[in-house]
Amino acid sequence: VQLQAYGGGLVQAGGSLRLSCTASGRAFSTYAVGWFRQAPGKEREFVAAIKRSGSGISYADSVKGRFTISRDNAKNTVYLQMNSLNPEDTAIYYCAADRNIITSTQAMARLYDTWGQGTLVTVSS
Repeated sequence: VQLQAYGGGLVQAGGSLRLSCTASGRAFSTYAVGWFRQAPGKEREFVAAIKRSGSGISYADSVKGRFTISRDNAKNTVYLQMNSLNPEDTAIYYCAADRNIITSTQAMARLYDTWGQGTLVTVSS
């Protein structure tokens, strides 16, 4: 499977964006998906993850209550709805997938073997 992340852009603090991660290839419903982000000068960090069926979801503490991850397997797409954005959310956002993540969501980037190219989110103050 190949992933493409899009939907980033420039938004003012307090605004919203919805990122999409679209997969090519078959059997996307067998892949767990995670969103990660990397701000300038910082390490890549976990944002949110969703299990294959969408029944299991987890978030980083920094985005809980503001971000929502969801998926539409019929459209081969995972979404990240981001509300109440602040300048600390500025980063390149990546989606990642792995079909061996089954029983629980995973926050460790090294467990995902397929990555999209990233989409830049810039939040101005």
